[in-house]
Amino acid sequence: MSRFCPENCPRPVFLLALTKGERGVSFGHIPPVASVAGREAALWAAFAFLETCIVTNVYIDGFNFYYGALKKTPYRWVNVRTLCELLLSKNTVAEIKYFTALVSARPNDPDQPTRQQLYLRALRTVPGVSIHLGHFLSHEVTMALAVRPGQPQQYVRVIKTEEKGSDVNLATHLLHDAHMGRFEVAVVVSNDSDLLEPIKIVREQLGKKVGILNPQKNPSRALLPHIDFIKQIRGGVLGASQLPATLTDATGTFTKPAAW
Repeated sequence: MSRFCPENCPRPVFLLALTKGERGVSFGHIPPVASVAGREAALWAAFAFLETCIVTNVYIDGFNFYYGALKKTPYRWVNVRTLCELLLSKNTVAEIKYFTALVSARPNDPDQPTRQQLYLRALRTVPGVSIHLGHFLSHEVTMALAVRPGQPQQYVRVIKTEEKGSDVNLATHLLHDAHMGRFEVAVVVSNDSDLLEPIKIVREQLGKKVGILNPQKNPSRALLPHIDFIKQIRGGVLGASQLPATLTDATGTFTKPAAW
């Protein structure tokens, strides 16, 4: 079977030679049917099959997704495959690549790494999801406080955390997979305008469609002219996409963090 048509993609029994390859879709033969109406029904079913077999890869910027749609919500235990399949119901979601970095404990939140590791462990139980890690850099910096006009400027020492590598990793995988013909449509879960150039290359040079599932309140004006579609990630679909509170993997059973 063509890699553009995954095993779980429904195949009507009367379409004996419907194939999907790197250059598109072709009909080999649709057997004769008893009536014109029957043949029309067969053709409509064929086109419905094609619509649900638009092979789509999803690339998730974990940092942008979390801070845009999940932080301070009850939806952090999200099943990203369910989320994508609900929002992309006319597509066959193939690979989902989740890009993030491992956080470190902070004095005011020592359990943050444990919660993240539990979530990444949960994601590894979801079929077709792979996790790609960058890294965080944390260091103390001096920053100015907001003060009223005429008041003396005040400064404070803060811990500044920067994620490194995830956006580059996402762009690299997006470009490589497009070049290798691993999808027909790419969907990026991010609102980061730093991804503009790889998105433009995938669409304009490699001829693929690119959409965005936007986790932020407002879409990036820089990205909008260079994508084929955009959908907002809202609380309703996040609520419908939660993982079971208790999961089991090869090493045992674990549960959703109590704070989530």
